[in-house]
Amino acid sequence: MSKILLKSQVSQLLKSRPYKNNMITLQDISFSIAGKMILDGIDLHLSGRQHVGLVGRNGSGKSTLFKIMENILEHDGGRIQKERGKTILSIKQEMPDGNLTPREFLLSQDVLRVKLMNQLENCHDNPELMGEIYDQLISMKAFDAESRAAVVLNGLGFSEEAQNFPLSSFSGGFRMRVALGAILFQEPDLLLLDEPTNHLDLETTDWLKDFLNAYPKTFILISHDRDFLNDTVDAIFHLKNKKLTRYNGNFDTFIETYTLKQKNIEEYNAKMESKRKHMMSFVERFQAKATKARQAQSRLKAISKMKFLPMEPDDHTIAFNFPDPETVLASNILTYDKISLGYGDNVVLKNVSGSIMGDDRIAIVGSNGNGKTTFAKFLAGELKQKKGVREANGKLKVGFYKQDLFEKLSINKTLCDFVKDMMPSAIDKHIRSHLGRFGFSGDKVFQLIGELSGGERARLVFATLTIEAPNLLILDEPTNHLDIEMRESLISSLTSYKGAIVLITHDRHFLNRVANSIFVVASNSVEQFSGDVDQYERIVQSRR
Repeated sequence: MSKILLKSQVSQLLKSRPYKNNMITLQDISFSIAGKMILDGIDLHLSGRQHVGLVGRNGSGKSTLFKIMENILEHDGGRIQKERGKTILSIKQEMPDGNLTPREFLLSQDVLRVKLMNQLENCHDNPELMGEIYDQLISMKAFDAESRAAVVLNGLGFSEEAQNFPLSSFSGGFRMRVALGAILFQEPDLLLLDEPTNHLDLETTDWLKDFLNAYPKTFILISHDRDFLNDTVDAIFHLKNKKLTRYNGNFDTFIETYTLKQKNIEEYNAKMESKRKHMMSFVERFQAKATKARQAQSRLKAISKMKFLPMEPDDHTIAFNFPDPETVLASNILTYDKISLGYGDNVVLKNVSGSIMGDDRIAIVGSNGNGKTTFAKFLAGELKQKKGVREANGKLKVGFYKQDLFEKLSINKTLCDFVKDMMPSAIDKHIRSHLGRFGFSGDKVFQLIGELSGGERARLVFATLTIEAPNLLILDEPTNHLDIEMRESLISSLTSYKGAIVLITHDRHFLNRVANSIFVVASNSVEQFSGDVDQYERIVQSRR
């Protein structure tokens, strides 16, 4: 048989071989802050094309691990090996601003391309050098850069016209999209993504999911959106108790494997404990008898050698506990007829009519900038219509969760004083009791807001907006600062809440669990969608 292989066979053979290129390896990494150990004995190895999710509770050290991998933070112990020439990028913390357009900003971030293009402009008298630069530019797809930048920006919600506006003309959320677009455009060998969907709508989140699925290199994704993790990663790194454990499969597979592992450990330890008790019973019964003393000692030695497997303690999750409305309103609690909404001369929504029932669970979807938050403000009574009629039940109370309330918390006030300022008529006993519903008990109510974590601040906002037991909750991106466990706790509380809910979120899992009807904001209007979230997403995908 001939040993000569066809070119196609060689190619197939090479593809079947394991990829031995060690991009980055972390060995026994430790890190502490002010004497508190954050990471201890972390081992991590990445090679080739891997799509990995990094999960763990808020404060477990996920973002810290990213900064160590980027050399932003110096680790205390252990060793890091990186392959020479491999690029590692994450979203920059500084929000892009200034006179550059989004497209110009993306192009400017590819420093090597900019440098080579400048060299090309100044080497016309050196054909050999020109040839080398051309080869390098072609290999890095430099001449496709503008079209690639346009594709990324379009996917992130920037129209062709908007791609040429100055960065200073965009909101903070859209400028953060530009920061995300900059690293997606550069296609680093290792892409570090820390909650990349926080400033995205459902439609753009869907686009990012497709982009990451097709990403030809490696990425690590920190996300608390379980559906997004399920759709994008093929392995999970679980950070818990300062340790990192790898699990193959998506997030749901990780949960199943982890739960089974803990169950098996518990069952093994139970059997060992039963065996230990049986042997100790023998020892206590016969150790004083000379004829049985040797056997008793033998059992004591066996007991001393018994090894119990360590169980990982469950993380404590604070439950949300919304008070039920004082009055349950079953009929129409809010109606609006032929209303127009906007700011100044700018009309955002027009000729919108509809109503909300006392037990509605409504999801508001649509691309950012189409008017979702504008509509939410109108429903909450914070924005007056330009035209049309709004009629609300006389007993209607509204709790409105919004990002600016979260961002404008008075960091130098205690929790108790902050709620007191929001509700001057409330007595201290009622305030402390209500804060206890959201996990703030004892002296915690006298802690400064500036000392709270992101998740704790989110809970404080929920406590503040529900102190009057509203009949209608309007929630604009309520999950941004909550980890997966806290999101599940919020879902559970909203499911049992007896009032109406209007919800804006990019978290598909959250939408599917809470909402039972969909309002689509598009083309200056609000229309009810007849299908569910999955059907709506399929329509969005087909349009894209």
